[in-house]
Amino acid sequence: MSTPYPFTAIVGQDDLRLGLLLNAVSPAVGGVLVRGEKGTAKSTAVRALAALMPEVAVVPGCRFSCDPASPDPACPDGPHAEAAGVSRAARTVELPVGASEDRLVGALDIERALSEGVKAFEPGLLADAHRGILYVDEVNLLHDHLVDLLLDAAAMGASYVEREGVSVRHAARFLLVGTMNPEEGELRPQLLDRFGLTVEVAASRDTDERVEVVRRRLAYDDDPEGFAARWAEEESALRQRIADARALLPRVVLGDGVLRQIAATCAAFEVDGMRADIVMARTATALAAWAGREEVTADDVRQAALLALPHRRRRNPFDAPGLDEDKLDRTLDEAGPQDDTDNDNDDDRPDPDPDGGGNDDGGGGGGVPPQADGDRTPPQGQGGEDGDTPSQAPEGAPDAPGRSTGAEQQPVASAEPFRTKMLSVPGLGEGAAGRRSRARTEHGRTTGARRPQGSLTKLHLAATVQAAAPHQRARGRAGRGLVVRRDDLRQATREGREGNLVLFVVDASGSMAARQRMSAVKGAVLSLLLDAYQRRDKVGLVTFRGKEAEVALPPTSSVDAAAARLESLPTGGRTPLAAGLLKAHDVLRVERLRDPSRRPLLVVVTDGRATGGPEPVALAGRAARLHRSEGAASVVVDCESGYVRLGLAGELARELGGTAVTLDELRADSIAGLVKDVTAAGRAA
Repeated sequence: MSTPYPFTAIVGQDDLRLGLLLNAVSPAVGGVLVRGEKGTAKSTAVRALAALMPEVAVVPGCRFSCDPASPDPACPDGPHAEAAGVSRAARTVELPVGASEDRLVGALDIERALSEGVKAFEPGLLADAHRGILYVDEVNLLHDHLVDLLLDAAAMGASYVEREGVSVRHAARFLLVGTMNPEEGELRPQLLDRFGLTVEVAASRDTDERVEVVRRRLAYDDDPEGFAARWAEEESALRQRIADARALLPRVVLGDGVLRQIAATCAAFEVDGMRADIVMARTATALAAWAGREEVTADDVRQAALLALPHRRRRNPFDAPGLDEDKLDRTLDEAGPQDDTDNDNDDDRPDPDPDGGGNDDGGGGGGVPPQADGDRTPPQGQGGEDGDTPSQAPEGAPDAPGRSTGAEQQPVASAEPFRTKMLSVPGLGEGAAGRRSRARTEHGRTTGARRPQGSLTKLHLAATVQAAAPHQRARGRAGRGLVVRRDDLRQATREGREGNLVLFVVDASGSMAARQRMSAVKGAVLSLLLDAYQRRDKVGLVTFRGKEAEVALPPTSSVDAAAARLESLPTGGRTPLAAGLLKAHDVLRVERLRDPSRRPLLVVVTDGRATGGPEPVALAGRAARLHRSEGAASVVVDCESGYVRLGLAGELARELGGTAVTLDELRADSIAGLVKDVTAAGRAA
């Protein structure tokens, strides 16, 4: 779009705008991750920020945007002679989710490098973004190896391209902005930590504000140039304020008392490492410069904590991001200047607010509402060891294991998740990069070589030399260099790991409704969900009870959404096992059309009983054999309990061609390799 939407015309979203502006004032803050639902102006705000960034002076003709006042001595286009620079607008470079590694970091001409010894380098997006903005929409969907390269460059301020002994380095300092919808999956905690700030955005629920959003958007769509002209004065004023804050930033003082508050806050919230302390210090300094002050205050520290700490406190994907603001205020108060009598810089300051240690308004945005630390609390009435009957249930309601009842019972809290060992799909896949099953991938150990299909990405040097060697005399080789033609180049084939679709089929019938048993079942499924998160899988959830089955959660990368659906799962009624298996078959059939390279792993959690309707056991067997005929890898988690066991889950596993495991075995080391060779096991059965 030729005319971007004005930044100052964005309605609301104070946290989002503040996070972006602080990074514009001080890029050393480390970028910002914007989390929120779709349609909340995330992309609009990022693209609008570029128009506010000061112009940059560059060396004429340099593809790497070197600063003429201090050119990069290692620039591939250098060395640069002294010359007057030219000014241009700061760039906003967008990294597509499907970009290749070469597109991100650049590519070497391998043929010229081998035959001529020339470092012929084509810059990538990191070079284009130098001294500008690098924007990654849906950063949580970006392949892991690209995220690693991206964040390494952001941390070091340089990009390195090394391939077969040929190395190129160039400067890559940019403002990194990522946006994501948490419903589509989370970033790994170590990657979250590499973003300086995070903000949560959501659509306003205020009618007047929503009306104004629509009114402005329609006016912009009708006449982009005219709409932008009406906001030109506000844009100019904001641009000047950014420039003024940048000029003031080096003079801002970060006193020892304030630094102690920063350290105490990071320690109190138990964040890992020291990056949080550094980011908070830089953010607080930027906040002071943005406010036109030369000294950092406790309010700046509070605001910096709300922006820099929430995403660093997550220990697993089931933890809700956010900070307890009451705890934050107490920490700032306890570590405040009144306790630091030796700090001369604070002698003339007024005492902080004894009730809060800071401004209750939070300084104009940043952070999310207070939340608990993520501990699960069982529903009221379930605190006993054997699970008391919920207060909503009728007195004397049946609660015996194995008894089927038509009455719906209240959801039961899950047991504590535990660590499981890897379940994998047999064979060699070609799905999306992940950490579960063996697959042919772009990254991993080299297993062979082939002719490249399209552009060469990973050179197999030995195979290339072997292909070129017989033709050297015919090609007139006279010197020491090897005469290499494009037909000689060989692509390395590599084996790594892929992510799978793990589809959970959970029995929520009355026979599963015993308090202790269902709590253990939920704990086991949550454990497998956590494992799926760590291995970068997609997950889906099908439940069955009463007369039918339902898709509680279509396949998604958001395991915390699956965990939330599981926690609220009610139980009761008959056991339509066949309906659950058939519903799972429908889900897998649709997913094969959407993503044919992603292999499924079916995890059925049941005691194996089948009731309701004509011939329920025979119908369940036919549904299981349907999965087996299509080669889906499967595991049955046997939830049967008591002294007398019917072995129905084991029979179901044989019909599926998979493996059965009890809840106790799921927790034990004996689970290792359960799903390996399940196809062969099924054929043998």
